[in-house]
Amino acid sequence: MTDTPASAMQRRVRQEELVAELCAGVVRAFSGERDLHFRGRRLHRGRVALPWFAPHLHPSPETDDFSSFRGVADGLALRLAGSDAALHERLRPEEPVERMLFEMLEQFRVEALAPEVMAGMRHNLRHRHERWSLAFHHSGLTDTARGLLLYAVAQICRARVTGQQVVEETEDMLEATRFALAPLLGHALAGLRRDRADQATYAVHALAIARTVAAMLHEAGDEGSDGAARDPHVDDKRSVFSLVADMDQEIIERFTTAESGRSAVLDDAGGAYRVFSTAYDREHDAARLARKEVLADLREKLDRRIAAQGVNIARLARELRALLAEPTRDGWDGGQEEGVIDGRRLAQLVASPTERRLFRTEHMAPVADCMVSFLIDCSGSMKEHAESVAMMVDVFACALEQAGVTSEVLGFTTGAWNGGRPQREWVRSGRPAHPGRLNERCHLVFKAAATPWRRARPAMAALLKADLFREGIDGEAVDWACTRLRERPEAHKLLLVISDGSPMDSATHLANDAHYLDHHLRDVVARQEQRGDIAISGIGVGLDLSPYYSRSHVLDLAASAGNTIFREVVDLMAGRHRR
Repeated sequence: MTDTPASAMQRRVRQEELVAELCAGVVRAFSGERDLHFRGRRLHRGRVALPWFAPHLHPSPETDDFSSFRGVADGLALRLAGSDAALHERLRPEEPVERMLFEMLEQFRVEALAPEVMAGMRHNLRHRHERWSLAFHHSGLTDTARGLLLYAVAQICRARVTGQQVVEETEDMLEATRFALAPLLGHALAGLRRDRADQATYAVHALAIARTVAAMLHEAGDEGSDGAARDPHVDDKRSVFSLVADMDQEIIERFTTAESGRSAVLDDAGGAYRVFSTAYDREHDAARLARKEVLADLREKLDRRIAAQGVNIARLARELRALLAEPTRDGWDGGQEEGVIDGRRLAQLVASPTERRLFRTEHMAPVADCMVSFLIDCSGSMKEHAESVAMMVDVFACALEQAGVTSEVLGFTTGAWNGGRPQREWVRSGRPAHPGRLNERCHLVFKAAATPWRRARPAMAALLKADLFREGIDGEAVDWACTRLRERPEAHKLLLVISDGSPMDSATHLANDAHYLDHHLRDVVARQEQRGDIAISGIGVGLDLSPYYSRSHVLDLAASAGNTIFREVVDLMAGRHRR
């Protein structure tokens, strides 16, 4: 029986997770560090992402083989075990181009120190370097002056440090560049090989090379290797690595991690979260919070944004169906030439002994017995992202419905700024210590699970209504969304929380302590995840939410275009991004 698209995708996801676990085990075993793991294809120590180190340490499951991943794991293990991170940090240049080159040269140094007795490790490292090199070359990146220079430096330096040959397929292409570099880098290249066992001395030569090559990269133009001007409409991928050095600093430090800490108030109370007053808490149908004329205008604006985004909704629906649907028995197909004997056709065998279509096979159909709930942070800082978030969740709601998956779109905010009526009651009652949450909780339903997407379209546009965005009490919202999910009959449930920051309610913070709400959020997520019936993920809008969610992803709504952000969210649903 052939695999269905759903089972094939699920098997691929499981395979990727297995590869990540095996590679993390290799890194932990060799480095001796127990808290290393991969999340989102990047190595983490606990909850802290480690630096990118070098361009060739980032293979793709779609294009690279298992040996490449083993080579990356071996390279990372050698880096952690053989490089003094504090010394490297102290010596590393600040200029982005020099910094990228210095990182790459340090990686070559530790790979050259792979023990002779570990032939498998040395083979994996060489294999990974060759695969990266050929991918770099075949993508056309060496057609530019910068790309060819960067490639030549990587090949020449690694060959000198490790004592291995450059990649044979591109050796002839390097001759002219190698000849031009020899008088500029000859002395430093000799030092790399000689002092590879001494990190501090090696760094002197690496810095000299980084500064020289960085200056050449800055001076190099973007014309092709034949001197002809480049076509400005050429595929962007052809210029990515010609500018990789300039982008390196942005890649490493573009996103920050949400700040989180423990609340002394919650600790003293044994973790018992308090609410001063629930009298003003409300749950609203978002469509009733604005006039129909306003919603119609907002819906038109949202439709224009979706049209401009150029999203292929049908394709997205197929991907979601393949991911979320599972093969389910759906009757039998009779009249088959193989399978299980169909007793109803035995009389045909007597009447026609040559008849072979006496069997039946079980019919399997993909059924998406699943529900996806989006929980959107409607705090004030999310106002600038409202249009992008509304576009994303509206498209997902439409695509999920086409895929046969139930969806719900929820939001959370507060009924007032700075506490509102509960805070005024607290003041009138004499300001008792540690009152707990001090604001009017406001939960919003933009699309209920039972509401078809077409009927929910006006309410979805309410996400663009600016005055809904106030403050955010995330923990209670996650509990509320999980309760709604558990009331549904679907077997599989996913909750995606979209936020751009830590929980914030100024009145609650002032009356308790600064980490009261984010401590509560961590407790809520941990409790809900421990129950195991709902897969909870955090989507950080320009912020890493890993302090709160074990499965999370940072989404750059400003830089992503087309289907990119949807691909990233689908990957998150598939479990490819973890803490």
